[in-house]
Amino acid sequence: MNKGRRIAVIDVGKTNAKVVVVDAANGVEVASRSTPNSIVRDGPYPHYNVDRLWTFMLDALGEFAVTPGFDAISVTAHGAAAALLGEDDLAMPVIDYEFTYPDAVQEAYAALRPDFAETRSPLLSGGLNVGAQIHYQKTRFPSLFASVRSIVTYAQYWVWRLTGIAVNEVTSLGCHTDLWNPQQGDYSGLVDALELRALMAPIRPAFDRIGDLSKPVAEALGVKTAIPVHCGIHDSNASLLPHLLTRQSPFSVISTGTWVVSFAVGGRLAQLDKDRDTLANVDAYGKAVPSARFMGGREFDILTGSEAIQADAATLDKVLRSGLMILPSVIKGSGPYPQREAIWPNGEPKSATERIAAASLYAALMTNTCLELIGASGPTILEGPFARNRIFLSALRSLTGREVIALPGSTGTSLGAALLAGAACSLKPSADVVLPLQAEFDLYAQTWREMLENK
Repeated sequence: MNKGRRIAVIDVGKTNAKVVVVDAANGVEVASRSTPNSIVRDGPYPHYNVDRLWTFMLDALGEFAVTPGFDAISVTAHGAAAALLGEDDLAMPVIDYEFTYPDAVQEAYAALRPDFAETRSPLLSGGLNVGAQIHYQKTRFPSLFASVRSIVTYAQYWVWRLTGIAVNEVTSLGCHTDLWNPQQGDYSGLVDALELRALMAPIRPAFDRIGDLSKPVAEALGVKTAIPVHCGIHDSNASLLPHLLTRQSPFSVISTGTWVVSFAVGGRLAQLDKDRDTLANVDAYGKAVPSARFMGGREFDILTGSEAIQADAATLDKVLRSGLMILPSVIKGSGPYPQREAIWPNGEPKSATERIAAASLYAALMTNTCLELIGASGPTILEGPFARNRIFLSALRSLTGREVIALPGSTGTSLGAALLAGAACSLKPSADVVLPLQAEFDLYAQTWREMLENK
């Protein structure tokens, strides 16, 4: 084991999972491995292939234990999942949140779930509300559910596999699950309505050391010394944490990946709109933060075919002058325009670069709408893939009229999770100042808004 202090971070997203090693002295990633997050279609319902992910994690951790070495582990994961544990394994598979339940199940859950004023959690599609997942599992598979002994949030499921200790944590409970009352700092009425309280694992702070690697895991990794495992954190809140530690309110943070999640620190909880995918997230300190989201990364990939190229200035100018634009929503059921269907009102782009430019402008317009809905003010910090998209950044700068700061390195989720285990906070913004787009974009944005208002 390397004597320099390093922290291994397990980061489980919807699209990919990765294991990285962060140098605690400077917060820099020194090693990384990733794998796609696949869905298993057989069984009672579509579910995550957690055993394949576990094998990947053990292989990566075993390799990293040799070099570069690590002496602590932290975990971060998306929040739209919960694990139902039996005596010594999963009692039921971890359900894929994109699976859609039968109409009768959806109607029964909608009648049961608490009011938005209690949870600040909007009714979302599929299993994006974890309460909807558990309701489906309990009501449709009662014999399987009878074997459930403990319920843990998704990041903490991996903590359980590492340590054998079952816990919950508030950032994962407080992210549109319907299970948490952020004003009271306690479970919502849904937990009692579904008779779950006795099954919910104890809540521990994100920063807590939960325990050391269990003996079987340590042996599998070839680790001879005790390796502490920290409680872990919801992925978007992991991205927020470094900024909570280094900035004064107000400011906003936008975490980009499969989802584009906007946090308005110092924003307004009272103006949240349950019909437009705004919500209260709960930060690592248990405080409610106005938030909004849309599936921006997934939408961008659908629109562009995941092309990695960027459009040049001439292509952008052509897109702006010809009014090549897409109206929301590319993916229905979430985001600020959940009921709308995407259209190209002036025809579709004729080249890949035109499509990338138009998709970048669309993503910026949607992100700005989210920021307006949550009362964002002050500088806007971008992390994740969109922080490398120059058109997106400049368009957002034009739309907000406020400073935009790009953090173009790898996603901030790994750093945020590493901070839980004592890593230094290292944020390196792009050296390039983000400038607004040319005046033609102002007319383009106005036209986009007017088309939405008139549809």
